[in-house]
Amino acid sequence: MAGRSPRSVAIQAGTAVGLLTMLAVGLAQRTNGIQGQWWLPVLTGLVVGQISFIMVFRQLGLYIQERIRVIYKTIRRFKGSSSNTNLDMGSDIVEQVNQDVMSWAESQIDEITHLRETDTFRKEFIGNLAHELKTPIFNIQGFILTLLEGGIEDPEINRKFLLKAAKNVERMSGLLEDLDVITKMEAGNLDIDLVPFDLLDIVRETIESLEAKAKRNNITLNIKKGMDASTVMVMGDAAKLVQVLTNLVVNSINYGSEGGSTEIRYYDAEDSILVEVADTGIGIREEDLPRVFERFYRVDKSRSRHAGGSGLGLAIVKHIMEAHGQSINVRSTYGEGSTFSFTLEKA
Repeated sequence: MAGRSPRSVAIQAGTAVGLLTMLAVGLAQRTNGIQGQWWLPVLTGLVVGQISFIMVFRQLGLYIQERIRVIYKTIRRFKGSSSNTNLDMGSDIVEQVNQDVMSWAESQIDEITHLRETDTFRKEFIGNLAHELKTPIFNIQGFILTLLEGGIEDPEINRKFLLKAAKNVERMSGLLEDLDVITKMEAGNLDIDLVPFDLLDIVRETIESLEAKAKRNNITLNIKKGMDASTVMVMGDAAKLVQVLTNLVVNSINYGSEGGSTEIRYYDAEDSILVEVADTGIGIREEDLPRVFERFYRVDKSRSRHAGGSGLGLAIVKHIMEAHGQSINVRSTYGEGSTFSFTLEKA
């Protein structure tokens, strides 16, 4: 019955029964010598054929509905919604059910793919977090064991190892704080207070707060004016944007080349202000560029861990800019440096 609807099957069955009935009545009349009633076989055939059509169509429909209902019950159970089991008996049932099942199967495949991606992300996240925490914990454990084995009696060793332990505790604290921040951001719990403020204020604040760190790494911090103005008023959350600039500059210092420089630039871009953080560091390979804003992704793992980075700084930057309705972009030449850029609406 593939490619044929129940109605067409019932019509064929009714027609066949009607014709056979018409033939049988006609033969009976001829056998009994009845003449002049030619209409009787025709009428009888039509009535019997119609009744046969109705009976076959009804029974066939009930039979198919009963068998198909099992399939739709399965779809409803997994889909979590009510599926339409009222089939059109005038259409190709096999094709109709096939389309419904294929549609359901495609949605299941999409859901399974999403679940697999989520599971992979979860496993990677847990693995990365465990790795990030393992290093400072092992370091602290080693420092404490050294002190317990006699180092605590030597004031110089005592102070040296306690300072190292404190530095690793600070690193773990920073990691957990960043993790808490980005978790809230991804859950949609980031409150952005858009108010007018002077961009130059937070640029100067960022440079001043990181000058000492840059100096220790022999890196120069500069501000490059791309427009002649004493104030640059923009709309945004100043505190959150300080974090954006801080994370970008800290990233440039961690990946900077000794004797290099980092610049914060700003330019007039009609209705907005373009902000750039450019460095003369090691740069980013082209294959790494699409992943630099992922959590825990590092271009140079050994260098970043040595500098104490959490691996979450750029991911936080991305979320803050998206909360402002903006995007963060990066261009880089490996071995020469990188430039991160974003725009802010003028106030």
